[in-house]
Amino acid sequence: MAEKKTDKNSGDVSVATNRKALHDFHIQETYEAGLVLDGPEVKSLRGRQARLEGGFVRVENGEAFIYNMHISPYSYTHHYAGDPLRTRKLLLKPAELRRLETDSRIKGCAIVPLELYFRRGWAKLKIAVARGKKSPDKRDAIKRRDLNRELGRNSGYKI
Repeated sequence: MAEKKTDKNSGDVSVATNRKALHDFHIQETYEAGLVLDGPEVKSLRGRQARLEGGFVRVENGEAFIYNMHISPYSYTHHYAGDPLRTRKLLLKPAELRRLETDSRIKGCAIVPLELYFRRGWAKLKIAVARGKKSPDKRDAIKRRDLNRELGRNSGYKI
């Protein structure tokens, strides 16, 4: 679970982040999408009961759907027994859908969820067109991060 994070300028409240996506992919372009959710799912999101790891987005027949995003069942609802991993529809503009569809056809590209948050009371999902990193790229990123950490301790300088 992610901890509560609020951006003071916009009032956004972060529910979950996909840190593994930032490690495994080069992010090329990001989009903000709305979600079609049931009532108890929104209550679970407000309680930060969601995981994005392993989730992915597909564009099918001019509509975008997210797969493998886990939203835990709301514990105080007895009449709703929804599937935590059900496929959920994403709300995007037609031009964005067309761009995502063409980008997803490129070999090596995927559409991954990055962050789930509330903006002005509405659940939003930040998705990205991403290209997979190779193993040497991951090692370089780890090396750069460790070097920046060490330099930051000593002098406040970053690469």
